[in-house]
Amino acid sequence: VAHLTDALVDLGHDVTLFASADARTKGALVPVRDQAMRLDPCALKSDLAAHLAMLHEVRTRADEFDVMHFHIDMIHFPFFEHCPLRTLTTLHGRLDMKDLGDVYRRWMQYPLVSISEDQRRPLRFANWVATVHHGLPSDLYRFSSKSDGYATFVGRIAPEKRPDRAINIARRAGRLLKIAAKVDAADATYFRDSIKPMLVGPSTDFVGEIGDAEKNELLGGASALLFPIDWPEPFGLVMIEAMACGTPVIAWDRGSVSEIVDHGVTGFVVRSEEEAVAALRRADDLDRRTVRKTFERRFSAGVMAQNYLDSYSRLQHSGVACGARLLSA
Repeated sequence: VAHLTDALVDLGHDVTLFASADARTKGALVPVRDQAMRLDPCALKSDLAAHLAMLHEVRTRADEFDVMHFHIDMIHFPFFEHCPLRTLTTLHGRLDMKDLGDVYRRWMQYPLVSISEDQRRPLRFANWVATVHHGLPSDLYRFSSKSDGYATFVGRIAPEKRPDRAINIARRAGRLLKIAAKVDAADATYFRDSIKPMLVGPSTDFVGEIGDAEKNELLGGASALLFPIDWPEPFGLVMIEAMACGTPVIAWDRGSVSEIVDHGVTGFVVRSEEEAVAALRRADDLDRRTVRKTFERRFSAGVMAQNYLDSYSRLQHSGVACGARLLSA
């Protein structure tokens, strides 16, 4: 959301961002909480209360904006039934959960944006108006023209992310695997029982959770990012982070993967460990400059912003006076 806001401002639009007070933005910030929920160390906090407070503020000021762009799933639906066509809602999560279907049937009047075509699969009937892939600022990650020969896994240590597959693939290919991953409390047992025993020996290097600067160095030095997921991931931001560095992606054919990775160009889409091992051995044959150029052409923040502007324009054509005053919440 921050990258989209900044890109829209760069394109000359007036954008108001409703977020926490610690958000950094080129838009006009309306703070609705002192700190981002995910960064707040308080053990007892209410995500619902924070969102309701924000929605009250947005609804109070709704007449100030031409378009209200929401990134909070469906929680705002009951509050904006009087002006659904002045809203756009981007859905960021998986949609194959019980009860979701009834919600999107009840509030069919709200225009929706998916972050991949595959994300729509469980709710084909919903009011989809566009698919807009995520984008990143072109200068967020530096291009690396050559690798240092290792493979990397970046993400959460969780069963659906399949770090065990990544370890097996790298070992079978004879490559060092550098793992930069967060272990959430919910996955601590899985890490202890299933992954930690696999980290013995010199073929794996577990570096833990890292920041953006360290991520740039790690991804930029890798021959390939391994993305061996075992769930229908709606997007997978780390794939385009790797591509921004010029690093190919070797990913399982699940969820959005085949939409993001151009097979044989920016990486390889695989269906087995055998295919992944063969792909890792070929990764250095791919042109890293082409990988980076593809990122710039398809996944830059500017491209994302322009795609959203096209969606705002379609709202205008459906009867909305859509100008340059935008809201993102």
